[in-house]
Amino acid sequence: MTDRLLKAFQEFVKLEAAGGLVLMAAAVIAMIVANSPVADGYLGLLAHRVTLGAGALVLSKPLLLWINDGLMAVFFLLVGMELKREVLEGHLGDLRRAGLPAIAAVGGMAVPAAIYLAFNAGDPVAMRGWAIPSATDIAFALGVLALLGNRVPVGLKAFLLSVAIFDDLGAIVIIALFYTAELSVTALLVAAGAIAVLAVLNRLRVLKVAPYLAVGAVLWIAVLKSGVHATLAGVVVAMFIPMRGAASAGEDASPLRELEHALHPWVAFGILPIFAFANAGVPVLHLSFTDLFQPVPLGIALGLLAGKFIGILGLSWAAVKLGLGSLPKGVDWPQMAGMSLLAGIGFTMSLFIASLAFEAGAVEGLERLGILCGSLLAGLLGYLVLRAALGRSAAT
Repeated sequence: MTDRLLKAFQEFVKLEAAGGLVLMAAAVIAMIVANSPVADGYLGLLAHRVTLGAGALVLSKPLLLWINDGLMAVFFLLVGMELKREVLEGHLGDLRRAGLPAIAAVGGMAVPAAIYLAFNAGDPVAMRGWAIPSATDIAFALGVLALLGNRVPVGLKAFLLSVAIFDDLGAIVIIALFYTAELSVTALLVAAGAIAVLAVLNRLRVLKVAPYLAVGAVLWIAVLKSGVHATLAGVVVAMFIPMRGAASAGEDASPLRELEHALHPWVAFGILPIFAFANAGVPVLHLSFTDLFQPVPLGIALGLLAGKFIGILGLSWAAVKLGLGSLPKGVDWPQMAGMSLLAGIGFTMSLFIASLAFEAGAVEGLERLGILCGSLLAGLLGYLVLRAALGRSAAT
């Protein structure tokens, strides 16, 4: 059992790291395109309306929203399955091991939000972005770790992954509570009916994933129409997909793990790079260096860079001193400092929350400037600190 979990974890990290490198490439390409002669075509493509359906059931949205509301629902389905698996049989199933990452994640969400609010207090529009620097992009962070090779302790990778999962859980709660539009009672009733069907399927031990995905599609449309963000439908569906397969199929049979394994490459190498290409294109030619010091981008950048570092490392240190947890095996405080900096790579989830917090043009793209600068600095400093810490560990 332990060997199987370790192998699954190593495969997950390897895939996430490779996906993070592709994600970086997509973000760079988006920046180049958005500041090139074809920028108008790029923006026009994202604004192009795509209509699906017929009769009374027609959905018409700009391509950008199909990506952010539709494709990202699949990403959240994967996040939900990863969370469920980790709780039931992974690193988060043991309260002693999950306690320290949970405490660290709370610090890593609260301190960046406080820093952002400190810079933007009194501006009701800007304050909607308070949750932007609270996120961690695990794919990007593991992509940076991959550059350091096999010197990175498995315990450090597992700790970073656990913190990121708690971050994702926090982001899900934040989106549900704070980024919900005016609610439609009829659509919510349809969504509740779909959830009831999912519960019945799970109760009846239906092990084929197709029925769950079919009902999930109905749930996605209902949630989209309800005013709650549609991507949360993916998380709900994940909670009902059975973890255990038929007893006759053997111990390893798991509908959830099989679907997670099938979706992971599509998300890592398809959906997230597409999202990055669509959202990371910040026109910067009209901006000056001083724009970075406006309250919104400065609050985001410092929240990601300093807030994550202070929140994660500070609360981890306090928890260990108080006896509430212990460092992972083979991990020391300099390595934890580097990891805490890497957790400041917000990127995907930060961009996603920014798309919910601000209407197009509300802050003139400055929020994306803050995300990109903060994530870039956090990744660079985290890499340098970890490289020095790992070199020192190897020398001793």
